[in-house]
Amino acid sequence: MVIVSPRLIHRHLKEPSLRRIFHFLEEDLEVQSYLQMANVMAVERLKYNDHGPVHSRITSGSALEIFDILTRRFAPTTVRDNICSLEDAKVIVLCGAYLHDIGNAIHRTAHHIHGCIIANSILNRLFSEAYQVDQELALRLKSEILHCIFSHDENVECLSMEAGCVKVADGTDMAEGRARIPYKMGGVNIHSLSALSIRKVEILEGDDRPVRIVVNMDNPAGIFQVERVLERKISSSGIEEMIEVVALQNGKEIKSIPDKDPSRRIMGTYR
Repeated sequence: MVIVSPRLIHRHLKEPSLRRIFHFLEEDLEVQSYLQMANVMAVERLKYNDHGPVHSRITSGSALEIFDILTRRFAPTTVRDNICSLEDAKVIVLCGAYLHDIGNAIHRTAHHIHGCIIANSILNRLFSEAYQVDQELALRLKSEILHCIFSHDENVECLSMEAGCVKVADGTDMAEGRARIPYKMGGVNIHSLSALSIRKVEILEGDDRPVRIVVNMDNPAGIFQVERVLERKISSSGIEEMIEVVALQNGKEIKSIPDKDPSRRIMGTYR
C-alpha cells in the first residue's frame, strides 16, 4: 500500500533510464516553463486545482505504481504489440504522465490536443539527449506517449494499458493539498471544497481486481471528486475492469466502484 504524493515517483526510478528521463523533465527549462504557465492559466485565471509541476510528479508516481501492479498479472499493451520492451513501456508511462497537462499552458479548452503539439518537440530533444535510442524506436515511443497525453481527456478512449494508467493516475491526485492554492486565492467551488475534504489517497494491490484505490475523507463532499473526476476517467481508461475504488469517510465505507450495494444509489447520488 502506498500513499499518493509527490514523493511516490522516487519509488519507481530504479532503472537508470527512468532516472535520467525524470531529471531531464524536472530540469528542462521548456518543460518547467510550460508547466508553470499551465498553473497560471488553470489556477490563477480559472481558479482550478493544481495542474503544474507538483501535479506532474504526483501523476507520474501514481501511474507507475498502477502500471507496476498491473504488469504483475498482464503484459503491457506496447510489449504485447511488439512496440518496445518493458523498460521502454515504463518510459512511455513516465513521460505521458509528466507531460499530460502541459497543454494547459495554452488554454484549458482542448488542452489534451495542445499538449500533444507542445510535447512533440520536447520528446524529440529527450530522445536525443537523455534517452538515446534508434530513430525508429524513438518514433514509436513518441507515438505512444502522445497517445497517453491525448487520451487522458475523459471523453477520449484509451487504447493502451499505458495510457489507461496515466488517465487513472491523473484522477488519483485529489487530496487536500491540490486545492490549497486556488482556495486561498478565492477559488471556492465544489472542486476545491471536495478536494479539501480528502485527506489521502492510497493505491494497493487488490483481490477481486488487481488495483484497489482507497480514498480517505472526513467530509462527504469528497464524493464529488470520486464521482465526477476519478470515476469518469476510469470509465474511459480501457482498464476499468482492473480497477476498484473504495471511498471512506472517517474509516467507514460510503461508496465503492464497482458499486457493491446498488440500493444505496438514488437518482445518481448516494444517501
